[in-house]
Amino acid sequence: MKYAFYTGCVAKGAGRELYSSSVAVAKRLGIELHELTNVSCCGAGVISEKDPLLSDTLNARTFAIAEELNLDIMNICGTCQGVMMKAQKNIDNDAKRKEKINEALKDGGHQYKGSVKIKHLLHILIEDFGLDKLKTFVKKPLKGLKVAPFYGCYLLRPSVYSNFSSSDRTTALEDLIIALGGEPVQYDGRSKCCGFPIVMMNKESSLTMSGISLKEAKEKNADCLVTPCPLCHLNLDSYQPEIDKIVQTKLNLPILHLPQLIGIALGIDSKELGLNKHIVSTGKIF
Repeated sequence: MKYAFYTGCVAKGAGRELYSSSVAVAKRLGIELHELTNVSCCGAGVISEKDPLLSDTLNARTFAIAEELNLDIMNICGTCQGVMMKAQKNIDNDAKRKEKINEALKDGGHQYKGSVKIKHLLHILIEDFGLDKLKTFVKKPLKGLKVAPFYGCYLLRPSVYSNFSSSDRTTALEDLIIALGGEPVQYDGRSKCCGFPIVMMNKESSLTMSGISLKEAKEKNADCLVTPCPLCHLNLDSYQPEIDKIVQTKLNLPILHLPQLIGIALGIDSKELGLNKHIVSTGKIF
């Protein structure tokens, strides 16, 4: 199994532990990654607000480069996944838009054909790799660990971009947690927004959104929370000391990136997974 590895921005910046843990997990599972180093930011839904065509063109360039490698794209960011899926739908469903975009890509020597598939690591492990196979790699089952799944917005909404028909992606995190030996925590906040998109405009409202979900997970006895989106991770982990004050509760709830949770179960060293890089200590998990 080999993929064109799209890291996104956060995994190379504020959340570098996401990058290191993803690479470590892929190596342990025998998944070969060809890192895309000459591509741009997906736009995070921000560029499309100002210039939808530019946003789609930037993503089409990434798609074209992956197609040139004859590889499908692997994302490790829920936001990147959602934005890219939307861009692909926009282009594939509009022949004139595709023609205009390819005209713009021509100067760089690229053309988007429409053959590349875009998948998040979560869906690759379930649909391509397989949970039964993943279980054979588990060295330290997460027995007794209560894990609250937090999907974020882009992996679930809008459903027309999420390919729900390919598998039951609405329970993908829970299915994975169980395969690793853990116990998924059922709570309403699992599919709500973390508030990250408005953190710079209305910080209190943003952190209140995160706080409501974190507090609920805590009240349901979660030992930790796992998310497939690094932007959610930033809000839920980095701002948690401030969130404590808003919800008037000492949460102390560790927030894990998806590959970190997997890596723990696979027996990968905690430093290689970057578990010492978080604001909220992950020590209680062990």
